[in-house]
Amino acid sequence: MDATDLFKNHRLLLYYKGDISTLTLFSQHRNGSVCFPKPLPALSSSLEQEEFTDSKISLHPSTLVHSINQLLRLDNDLLHAEAEFSEQIDTPNGIITVHLARFIVLDPAHKLLESRDCRMRTLPELRGRPPAEMELLRRAYVKVMES
Repeated sequence: MDATDLFKNHRLLLYYKGDISTLTLFSQHRNGSVCFPKPLPALSSSLEQEEFTDSKISLHPSTLVHSINQLLRLDNDLLHAEAEFSEQIDTPNGIITVHLARFIVLDPAHKLLESRDCRMRTLPELRGRPPAEMELLRRAYVKVMES
């Protein structure tokens, strides 16, 4: 399965959390989206847990992380899939499941991501994103802070 097919119904949020300072940053494309490898479709909205649908085909987040590593030309040990985070987004083209992956580095990967036309941003810096992305970021932040 190539990356185009793989990410048809899936996206990743990429984040960094400092182990000492708890600084939390999310990766953002130059196009503004926090979903990788491409933005959510227009008119997307987040679903509540009780609205989630069960998929007959399950895809482990590590498969997505492997593909993102290839697409962004990242070392294979730089990102770690957070298997316990999975959110569903309702889109005009069907449900998209969003997973979370953490950068496993001591310091934020600012320069590395800038070389890939991306940035690391705090939640306040990401204000103004579409509502579905903002809700994803809120849920991801809660999950990150609880872990």
